[in-house]
Amino acid sequence: MPSKFERLPLSTSGPLECALKGTVLLNHPYFNKGSAFTAAERRDFELTGLLPPSVQTLEQQAQRAYEQYSAGADDLAKNTFLTSMKEQNVVLYFKLLLDHLEEMFSVVYTPTEGEAIQNYSRLFRRPEGVFLNIHDIDRVRHDLSLWGTEDDIDYIVVTDGEEILGIGDQGCGGILISIAKLVLMTICAGIHPNRVLPVVLDCGTDNETLLNDPLYLGLREKRVRGETYDELVDTFIRSARELYPKAYIHFEDFGFQNARRLLDKWRPQIPCFNDDVQGTGCVTLAAIIAGLHVSKQKLADLRMVVFGAGSAGVGIADQVRDAIATERGISKEEASKQIWLIDKPGLLTTQVKNLSDAQKTYARSEDWGGKKTDLLGVVNEVKPNVLVGTSTVPKAFTEEVVRAMASHVERPIILPLSNPTKLHEAVPADLFAWTDGKALVATGSPFKPVKGPWGSGGEEVEIEVAECNNSVVFPGIGLGGVLCRTKLVTEKMLIAAVNGVVELSPALRDDTAPLLPGVDVVREVSVRVARKVIQAAVEEGVATEQDIPEDEGELDEWIKEQMWDPVYRPLKLVEAQTASRQAKGELRVVGSLPQRA
Repeated sequence: MPSKFERLPLSTSGPLECALKGTVLLNHPYFNKGSAFTAAERRDFELTGLLPPSVQTLEQQAQRAYEQYSAGADDLAKNTFLTSMKEQNVVLYFKLLLDHLEEMFSVVYTPTEGEAIQNYSRLFRRPEGVFLNIHDIDRVRHDLSLWGTEDDIDYIVVTDGEEILGIGDQGCGGILISIAKLVLMTICAGIHPNRVLPVVLDCGTDNETLLNDPLYLGLREKRVRGETYDELVDTFIRSARELYPKAYIHFEDFGFQNARRLLDKWRPQIPCFNDDVQGTGCVTLAAIIAGLHVSKQKLADLRMVVFGAGSAGVGIADQVRDAIATERGISKEEASKQIWLIDKPGLLTTQVKNLSDAQKTYARSEDWGGKKTDLLGVVNEVKPNVLVGTSTVPKAFTEEVVRAMASHVERPIILPLSNPTKLHEAVPADLFAWTDGKALVATGSPFKPVKGPWGSGGEEVEIEVAECNNSVVFPGIGLGGVLCRTKLVTEKMLIAAVNGVVELSPALRDDTAPLLPGVDVVREVSVRVARKVIQAAVEEGVATEQDIPEDEGELDEWIKEQMWDPVYRPLKLVEAQTASRQAKGELRVVGSLPQRA
């Protein structure tokens, strides 16, 4: 049955117009169907002699691809196989991922993508994305302009490669994190893969291993900082906004000194988002709110200690602070008093030197006095009901710390979020053992369910552990922002997104279930989050798209109709002279170069 919204510009209903034929068509990853071209398409597009005669289904192709994928020697080999597939057939690539998302998520993203990034220059086969280097600032606008017209780009992910996935400075290899995030945007939220743009700002690298590697592809020099760095970032953003005025800009894996600073500068001016700051903050806040529901508490009751005060830790603190201020109707300054931050010097106080402006918000006054500032001392003094770890200090949440927390709180919410697994502040099995199964836990990496004698009568109970994965929130925020063409990403939009995730928390129905929904329902979550974000944007007057439905059911249909799905749409042959840029194959796809018919 046709959708009432099928005439929208981003509608995915109906046939695709295509002006390509023969080998040019087969070499275009967006249009290529391989063995699944129908008999009529093979005739119309001059493919008959270029393909084996059997016409197969997408499902048959995905089965064959999965067998090939499974033959990979290790996860890095599987990651490389998937990259190659993406360059050949985008629909089959995303179909395979969606069919096996729980299995493949860690291969296309953390931790395997981190390994691919570290080996970028050694695995390199073809360029992907836009490389803007700090010595060619005068070329930034021109180089960006090669990737489309003002109507072609919906979503841009940009990194400077300084702080990648917990593995640090990776220089120009950071382009792969921009690409990986865009893959997640398509998998999780249906952002069209030919309407996105991955960018790396190559400012050099302080990674000595890369600087000494003869195969390294980036600028072989120490990172350039200061005014020249700011000029590059400003030139990029202004050029991107001028060339692609509808595009939403996503900052990814910038270093601590720049991530917050750039977000604070540009957030009041353009629709932008930093996943390390805001995405991490949103998903953690969702886990906390779900945990508070289970423990029958409210944000007004929250006392949170954050162990690790970098971009992620401060981002979490900010998101929680803003939610407290909104719920209680108090100032942010007052709300920040419910949060304590600990970093390498111990508890952040006004006596600690060289705090960033963001950290100073949470610095306790000197009247902390002679009280202990280490984690155990702060837990004993504060008696927190929420403990968050973003420190990358393994086993920092010791038995003594956890038991001290549990002695003050009936259902402690403990979130060891550092990645990868070896850097976790604690493992769920220990947290449950030390709290008699009462801890409410979410982690930064996936863990298997934990069994223990925690039933009311001492019977064995299995507790599922939520993965505090940004992918349950940032794709829906981005989708909502793109579809309503928001002018800004506001605090109320982010809090609305968090509430959308919480509404789908399995723990609200069963306290042994995860605090957060998993990747198996991520598209359902993204629709809910996008709906909440769009409604908030409309209410605040920052949505610019016309005729957005007010009814929630219709709004969900409106959203779903514009989400790209990995299905083969019928191809309709059109003449090149009158064809659109998409029909002529001129819209790029992540993993491929722009093509000209």
